[in-house]
Amino acid sequence: MPEEKTNLDGLSVLLGVSGGIAAYKAVDLASKLTAEGAKAHVVMTENACQLIGPKSFEAVTGQAVFSSLWSGPEEYKIGHINLVEQADIIVVAPATANIIGKIANGICDDLLSTILCVCWNKPTILAPAMNEKMWNNPAVQQNVNTLKQRGFRLIGPKEGRLACGAMGMGRMLEPEEILEAIKRVVGETKSSE
Repeated sequence: MPEEKTNLDGLSVLLGVSGGIAAYKAVDLASKLTAEGAKAHVVMTENACQLIGPKSFEAVTGQAVFSSLWSGPEEYKIGHINLVEQADIIVVAPATANIIGKIANGICDDLLSTILCVCWNKPTILAPAMNEKMWNNPAVQQNVNTLKQRGFRLIGPKEGRLACGAMGMGRMLEPEEILEAIKRVVGETKSSE
């Protein structure tokens, strides 16, 4: 019996992982994307690499992980441009207050922020994750509103137990919920083509 195709078969997903404790959930998301037939290319910030190793993503995706604007000597293509050209959609999970602020203000000081600020013109989903006080900060909310106006799709956060142990708003959506959001956006994009 042939396997049933999902709407993610053959989809190229650029999964950005920024430096929040919820980065461990991004490995599960990458695994679920791969299981659904998508090709997941992971871009990690330096801070994300402090929390979880790139090898975890490589193991579940079968793809190299990128974390620097500076390509290795064997690469002849400009990395951030090539990654964007290959991708159908970008998902940032977790999207920390730091990466949200960088994107909103055009700060391009690492691979992920450069991709999100100046190289991207395709559907983009951000899954915020941070402490409730950070999420409710007026500067963060202003940055969130700026990104929404530019067409970024923010999903979450939700209320729940936070890394600090407190209950509050700021918990990243679960990988299954993010996967469903990706399917919705892909479906919307395909129906508008």
